[in-house]
Amino acid sequence: MTDTQHMKMSSLGLIPNDWEVLSLGELGEVKMCKRVMKSQTLAKGDIPFFKIGTFGGTPDAYISRDLFVDYRSRFSYPKKGDILLSAAGTIGRTVIFDGQDSYFQDSNIVWIDNNENKVLNCFLYYCYKVMNFHTENGGIVVRLYNENLRNTTFAAPKSLDEQRCIAEALSKIDKLIASFGEEISKKKQIREGLIQQLLTGKVRLPGFHSEWIPKNLGKSATIKARIGWQGLTTKEYLNSGEYYLITGTDFKDGRIDWKNCHFVTKDRFEQDPYIKIREHDVLISKDGTIGKVAYLDTIPGPGTLNSGVFVVRSKDKDISQRYLAKVFISKYFDDFIDSIVAGSTIVHLYQKDIVKFDFMIPPSIEEQNQICDFIEGVDNEILNIESKRDKYASIKQGMMQELLTGKTRLI
Repeated sequence: MTDTQHMKMSSLGLIPNDWEVLSLGELGEVKMCKRVMKSQTLAKGDIPFFKIGTFGGTPDAYISRDLFVDYRSRFSYPKKGDILLSAAGTIGRTVIFDGQDSYFQDSNIVWIDNNENKVLNCFLYYCYKVMNFHTENGGIVVRLYNENLRNTTFAAPKSLDEQRCIAEALSKIDKLIASFGEEISKKKQIREGLIQQLLTGKVRLPGFHSEWIPKNLGKSATIKARIGWQGLTTKEYLNSGEYYLITGTDFKDGRIDWKNCHFVTKDRFEQDPYIKIREHDVLISKDGTIGKVAYLDTIPGPGTLNSGVFVVRSKDKDISQRYLAKVFISKYFDDFIDSIVAGSTIVHLYQKDIVKFDFMIPPSIEEQNQICDFIEGVDNEILNIESKRDKYASIKQGMMQELLTGKTRLI
């Protein structure tokens, strides 16, 4: 709870009387690993080498153990529990060093040589997430130089016990959020297995035994896209309006991310009647990351497509539009796309190619619908877990604002 009577004004605003404002420079020196030359890196090896682009993820380069042992003994190297910080790219991205053998790009990944006599690293880790890194005149930092880092200030309890309590509370919600992430990953693996089994007929739902039948997309559906001569440019994309514009970047998990869509004028919307979206349309991206699929189970309003998207509509009574959307996430379509892009440096899906797509379907609309129900049931489970994860991520942000400013005290 907040007790304003026991608060004081600081350079960072109101903080508790028994808190203090510290600069990172007061905690210790800024450290970084010895530079590794590109010629010293390996495609495979014993020691992962993390660059700014792979920081916190999976390395794409390695160094030899001999070089690692030599550099670690002679130059700066983090100790277990140190907080590694990105000084370029996404400024302030953090990873707690786990002590495993690995090496880090020189001046782009840094850490404070903190002996934890004033601030515990577990508490400092969360402080980094709310720090404002800025230049002396308040400008935006595009690279975090050592002086910027040393001069950055934050508020901290003088009590290490209180720091630990705050860090433990935030760590608990981090673990809960991570558990949702793990559950989502497991569900997605299950979903992938279902897709490969159910959409190829390797596994049949109870009560269905008839042989699947072959189909060709060009004969079974109409395929339309914005014609190139219409010349719609990004300068015409509007941030608000009545007529949605769907682009290849608006596809998300088999749906359209409507809240991030742009808009176009009524003239542009009316220009091409063939690509006005309808409920139950199937959309496929044909530029950039080709083959992304979205099914329009509902639409929020009138809309059209840019030149990077196909709309596909079944004209075959044997294929439900809903099932057609599933065909495009099946192994049939994956293999088809692979055959198109193999050896190509320009990734584009042409209409002359997509009409050649052959696939197999259940002969019964009822079986098609039950397959859709089964897969969409898992999709909905994933969405529910993602919603819970996002809810707790939002709660965590609120907790950090309260706990890291002393507005709410735990002890």
